[in-house]
Amino acid sequence: MKLQPLAILLALNLVTSLASAGSLNGRAGAMPALYDDELLTVNFTQLPDNAAASLLAHNSSINFIFESDEGLPGGQPFIAVIDAIQGDGFNPLWVEVQIHFTAGHTPRQLGSDDEIADAVANGEITLEVTDEVYRCSVIGPK
Repeated sequence: MKLQPLAILLALNLVTSLASAGSLNGRAGAMPALYDDELLTVNFTQLPDNAAASLLAHNSSINFIFESDEGLPGGQPFIAVIDAIQGDGFNPLWVEVQIHFTAGHTPRQLGSDDEIADAVANGEITLEVTDEVYRCSVIGPK
């Protein structure tokens, strides 16, 4: 019988830990991103579908964040590439664009929107604009 209060306390601690671990607000949403080959840290939070749809329909100044969910050889993650920072056309709203490497081209890390444009022009990659919109702010260097 004396174990029951201990079990309840442990369960409450577990629930609290899981709830706070699931939130991507604040530093928990921080991730690396590249801008003109410079490694930065960004805070990244996905907006609800209804808000994303409204923003895509009515806001023409949304930035792009380029991702490749397919990853890189050896299971390495692809580091996101952003097309603007503060002072260079920055808007805290970003639409995700997926990069797909075409047949015969080994996936590689791209470091800038210019490099991505060149890879599209050379047929190395294709781009898929998604309907996912994120609030993304640059919070520091690497």
